[in-house]
Parts: sequence; structure tokens; C-alpha cells
Amino acid sequence: MMKKSAALFLAFLLCCMACLPALAEDAPAGNAENAGKTARDMFIDSIIETGRTLFVKANGKLQRAQYASDIYVCKNFTVHVFRENCARFRMAEYPDTALTIPNNLPAKECKPRAYGYCWEDVPAEEGNPFYVAAQFLYDSSLSKKENMEKALEFMRQVRRGDYFQMSAQYYYGTGAHSAIMISDYDPDANTVHWMDSNMAGEKRNGVRYGKVQFDAVKDISWWAEAFCKKTRGATIYRLRDDIILSEKSTESN
Repeated sequence: MMKKSAALFLAFLLCCMACLPALAEDAPAGNAENAGKTARDMFIDSIIETGRTLFVKANGKLQRAQYASDIYVCKNFTVHVFRENCARFRMAEYPDTALTIPNNLPAKECKPRAYGYCWEDVPAEEGNPFYVAAQFLYDSSLSKKENMEKALEFMRQVRRGDYFQMSAQYYYGTGAHSAIMISDYDPDANTVHWMDSNMAGEKRNGVRYGKVQFDAVKDISWWAEAFCKKTRGATIYRLRDDIILSEKSTESN
């Protein structure tokens, strides 16, 4: 009887050991924290964590957002958190191509619309891992109410990790603004949560200083009213589904 029990226990132990490699493969980065996450999830997590770190570092104090080299200018902020993390990732379709993030479309190419509602159209084969998930452009052939309905429906498309680009006219100012959404649209509260820099700020001796925000939250109507204006609009950019860890990143783990 004891020999039979020992044999059964040994068989059970061997079965468990056979499962270990499969369990390890479920963790792309090779650690327990990332177990079960896709590389895309990990990329988004790291972008958001970098934004949170900058928010904590700012400690509520306005940061200089005047010059092209200042990471606290709105688009610079979103580009910075991308570049701080993108080297670890690739697209499965283009595994040898380093990831890049497009610039805003130049003002002259936005006409007859106002500058800031979209990015340059950089193809994926050149390293752009984003695609247009949704876009709103004010339609002068429709009523203001009809445009607002479309703008609100556009905002309901927001998902965690989305890069948000708009040309707006609202409480904090007029012009282009960039943000990163840190959670899916919440249909129960009708809100979105985001992080950004320089949406709000002030000038000191002619130099602009911007506020860093993390987990800011507003009703989607607040956003829609900002860009639902003639000549203006907004675009949601989303990371492709085929994000993978780069070979170098995998080797380092």
C-alpha cells in the first residue's frame, strides 16, 4: 500500500514539474509582477508609471514649459514618457525596427482646420506603433447639437493607454494639447482619467510654467466642449495589438 502511495506521489510531482515551463512562459518579462500580462500591457504600464513618477517629482509645483527642450510642454511630456520606455518593445510585424512616436502635423498641413488635432502619418514600417482608434472633426454641415453628440460618442471610445491629441478652445486656453488616458472610459460615471502636463499653468517673467497632472478626471462633456468647435477636432491614438518585447530586452531578462 505504501509503495503504491509513493508511486502516486512521484507521478503527481513529475506532473507538477512538467507544468513549470509553461507557467514561466506566461510571464513575458520573466518576473511574477508581469505574469499573465502581454508586452503591450507592460508597455502601457511603464508609460503610465513614468508619468506618475514625474507627477510625484513635481510635488505640485509648476514646471518650466517654455522651450523646445522642456519635457513639461504638453506634447513633449507625452513623447518623453514614450521614449523613456520604447526601447524595450517592438512590433511583431517589424521586429527589427525601433519604435518612434510621430510629431504633430505641421500647421500648414492642418489647414483649413486649426493646428493640433492630429499627428503626422508615419507608417508602421518606419516604427510608428500607433493607429487612429477614433477621430472627431467638427462638421459645419451639422448643427452644434449634432456635432456634440458625435464628440461625446468619440470620447466614449477612450481606452487605457490611449494617446489623446486635440485642437481646443476651452477654459485653460486655445490651441493644441496632448494627454494620455490612464483608464478606460467609465460609463457609470461618464468620465475619463488622464495624465498630462501644461494643460494649466502660468507665465513668470515671460516664461511659461505648466502643471503636471496624474489621474485627473472630468466628465466627457468637459472634453467634448473643448474641441467641439468650428475648425477644431481631436484624435485618439492607440498602440497596436502586436507589441512584443525586443530581443535585447528578452535577453537581458
